[in-house]
Amino acid sequence: MQTISGNVPGNVTDFNRFVMMKKIIFCAFLLFGQNFLLFSQVKISFFTGKIVAPKSPPEHLFLAGDFNGWNPADKASELVKNHKGTYTLNKDLPVGIIHFKVTRGDWNTVECDAAGKAIENRTVVIKGDTAVQLDIAGWQDSFAQPEKKHTATARVHIISENFEMPQLGRQRRVWIYLPAGYEADKKKYPVIYMHDGQNLFDEYSSAYGEWGIDELMDKTPVQEQSIIVGIDNGGEFRITEYDPYNSKYGEGRGDDYVQFLIKGLKPYIDAHYRTQSDAAHTTIAGSSMGGLISMYAVLKYPEVFGNAGVFSPAFWIAPQIYDQAQQAIANKRSRFYFVCGDAESESMVADMQKMADIVKAKGINAVNAPVTVIKGASHNEKQWNGDWPGFYKWLMGFK
Repeated sequence: MQTISGNVPGNVTDFNRFVMMKKIIFCAFLLFGQNFLLFSQVKISFFTGKIVAPKSPPEHLFLAGDFNGWNPADKASELVKNHKGTYTLNKDLPVGIIHFKVTRGDWNTVECDAAGKAIENRTVVIKGDTAVQLDIAGWQDSFAQPEKKHTATARVHIISENFEMPQLGRQRRVWIYLPAGYEADKKKYPVIYMHDGQNLFDEYSSAYGEWGIDELMDKTPVQEQSIIVGIDNGGEFRITEYDPYNSKYGEGRGDDYVQFLIKGLKPYIDAHYRTQSDAAHTTIAGSSMGGLISMYAVLKYPEVFGNAGVFSPAFWIAPQIYDQAQQAIANKRSRFYFVCGDAESESMVADMQKMADIVKAKGINAVNAPVTVIKGASHNEKQWNGDWPGFYKWLMGFK
């Protein structure tokens, strides 16, 4: 009988098995460690320090950031006043980078600097349990604001202030950009449907600045232009309308929203304007939650939407979208343009790349699913304005 001393294998075959088993255990441990770092939650304590008094007593203070869809009145991110008069909030958040601002319930009451000017988003790098002091120098509504001006160009029109959305039981403002020369020619045009319509064309209606889509399109040669339709977001309903799945923010109404586009808005546009109505010439695009719902629309309804502009997608809020992509019937004619900045969040680039890898594995080539990462770019309209020319050139296939 062979005697094996300690943990040393007794022959060459056993030794090879022993070495292989150690490698497997090491790899499993390494993978576990990576996943633990990626998904582990740490405790963050937010508390107010020096805080300038607003015009009205701050009954409620909230954090609005990339961890809650930039909801300025998110009850799950409300700071509570204690007996010392300090506002505090304890949250479990994943390791990474977060961006946020403090509000009193809406964007008109967001924090600002001592002179009333907008401040950059707060940024916190989360590595472990930590406390974050919030010193607030001013509130936006305490200062007289410069008169906002309309910046939409002559090619932009409002189709309706109250377009019916029966699938959601709501109404919404809808915008349209018509190419130069539209009234004079008989040409049919591709159509791009875009979310967050109030932020696309007009500084006056935008809460955070506009994309400037109309100015960008006005510079595009007439023969290369498209019709662009913008649908306003629903304010407090934005997250759930752009999310196809249920989440801690409520029942996902994303499919109802897409059904509105398919059964209500698109038929209206095709009936009243000269459009190329087939899927190859119908695009859906948006940023953040708008990027999420655009991805969903092309995955589930490729016979309607042939292309998606996926700008800085909020895949983090709806991980079910990856299963949707895995289960979707392969449609090699579908096209996806992925773009984000590398300074948006710790997981943005990886989340977007994961989706791009899935659709490529379904047989969609790299030309039809390019990935663009902008160095140093953040999560805002200024970035998406800069992203637009590359997206549009790809969409139209310019050489």
